[in-house]
Amino acid sequence: MIAFIGLGNPGSQYAKTKHNAGFWIVDELARRWKANYKPGKGDYVYAEIRQGRVLLAKPTTGMNVCGMAVREIIQRWEIKLQELFVIVDDVDLPLGSLRLRPKGGDGCHRGLESIIYQLGKMEFPRLRFGIATAEKIRPAEKFVLLPFRKQDVELAQSMVNTAADAVESIMLHGLQKTMARFNRNSNQGDAQA
Repeated sequence: MIAFIGLGNPGSQYAKTKHNAGFWIVDELARRWKANYKPGKGDYVYAEIRQGRVLLAKPTTGMNVCGMAVREIIQRWEIKLQELFVIVDDVDLPLGSLRLRPKGGDGCHRGLESIIYQLGKMEFPRLRFGIATAEKIRPAEKFVLLPFRKQDVELAQSMVNTAADAVESIMLHGLQKTMARFNRNSNQGDAQA
């Protein structure tokens, strides 16, 4: 089974904040695939699709402690680390960019830090969704908990669709080919080729 876990913060007060980009992307996939979330046995919601070969999940713990929920998901479905794709926002990437990596550190992202701490390993793929805009991004803790400005909303929504396209490409073509196609400045349109 391959799992795509979107990170974010639960609750309506966070729904439109930049830190919830991971939620937006798995929600777009659930919409495309006509999947409905169910409550998990732990602090997460999930949807099994494609005859149980694909899992979409969203931890409901809050970003900074999501690692416990991710560990529970891995254990319940016996997911191999190389098939655990974590989808997160990235304040160090400009809006319009995506970065797929087969493994890596936390990049100062509290959600990734929590997952790495709980798993004791960094060897899982991740999709980083750029959220940096022309506005002041430091302190990052405040920036990520704000919605996009009106002039950035259209590009952000377009990139959610592009990120969902990247996930579908992973399923069809694998990670390496998808990285070659999508690890570019996507707002220039070159990821659409």
